[in-house]
This record gives sequence, structure tokens and C-alpha cells, in this order.
Amino acid sequence: MVSDGIDRLGFLIHDVQRLMRKRFEARASGLGLSSAQWRLLVRVAKEAGVAQARLAELLEIEPISVSRLVDRMEEGGWIERRQDATDRRVRMIFPTEKANAAYADVKSLAGEVYEESLSGVSAAERRVLIRVLDTIVQNLTDGETSSLEKIKNTEGAAA
Repeated sequence: MVSDGIDRLGFLIHDVQRLMRKRFEARASGLGLSSAQWRLLVRVAKEAGVAQARLAELLEIEPISVSRLVDRMEEGGWIERRQDATDRRVRMIFPTEKANAAYADVKSLAGEVYEESLSGVSAAERRVLIRVLDTIVQNLTDGETSSLEKIKNTEGAAA
């Protein structure tokens, strides 16, 4: 049977994600946050004021785990909790200046890892790669907005 490699797609996507994460974590280790804390910091920096329950959904971890993570990050001065103005049961999470500064470092480190991982891939191939991955995401989501669509919507609103 002749294969066009499609039977390896899931493994390749998983391997790329794992290897990029490992490379990023190695570079970011000196900044003093765990992988889980970085993921939370990035989400909060992008969506300041996100509800703690929604954060658990976005990070795909249990609410009690997010609560403990938020506790540690609040103690470290990375984030702050505020009560929602309309529902006192809801806790909104905001980045501190410390977190915003670290987020800039994270974006820079991530950019370095992306460039390293895409070495030898032309600009045209990169655009095709992103379009194809976004199509895969669209095909597999149930009415959710993909990351690329969120970026497009944000850029359109800023224009």
C-alpha cells in the first residue's frame, strides 16, 4: 500500500508540539515559572479579566487545579483576582505589570523557537502550513473560534 504520509499526521502534530514545548521550556526555565504557569500567564495576558472558571476550560484542566495555580501566581505577584462587578461569585483574573513584562519575554522566546523550528521553510510554505493547520482546527471544532480567527478578529478591530 502506497501512503502519502497522512497516516502519520497525528503523530507528527503531536511530536512537533512536544518538541517545541520542550525547546521553549528549556529557554524559559530561567524565568522562574513552570510550564503550567506560563500557559496561564499567556492566557491571562491575552484575555485580561478572564473568569477563573473559563481559564480552567481554556487550559483544559480541572477548576481546583486552576485555583491552586492562581493562588501560587497571585502569591508571586504575577496576577490578581478581582470580583466580577455583576456576579460576586465570579473571580476575574488580571495580569500584573510583572506578568505583562514577562509576557513580552515569552513572546520573544516563542518567536525564537518558531524561527528555529521553521528553518528551511519558505515564507510561502509557512503561510500554507498555517492555513492548513487552521483548516484542520476549523474541521474539528464545534462552533469554537480558532486561534487564527481570534487573531484576525483582534487585528480587524484594531485597524
